[in-house]
Amino acid sequence: MVGSDVIDVARDAIWVFLIVAGPTMLVALVVGLAISLIQALTQVQEMTLTFVPKIVAIFVSLLVFLPFMGDALNGLMFRISDRIVNGL
Repeated sequence: MVGSDVIDVARDAIWVFLIVAGPTMLVALVVGLAISLIQALTQVQEMTLTFVPKIVAIFVSLLVFLPFMGDALNGLMFRISDRIVNGL
């Protein structure tokens, strides 16, 4: 395996990581922004108010996006195993 092959595999793995983590992180971002906006408008500065809705939203988004995440990781594994089998 040449250095460029290692870079290609690493680039592919980082890209898949961003694709897999992106939807959940966007949900957390939107929920956090909405909660902070509500806190700023109502001047309620309760710390647990930020964590509970965000945790619930992340859990629901993980359940919704789990098939997509599995397909993306499965595709990465197939590409890596093809490289191993073909000796590239």
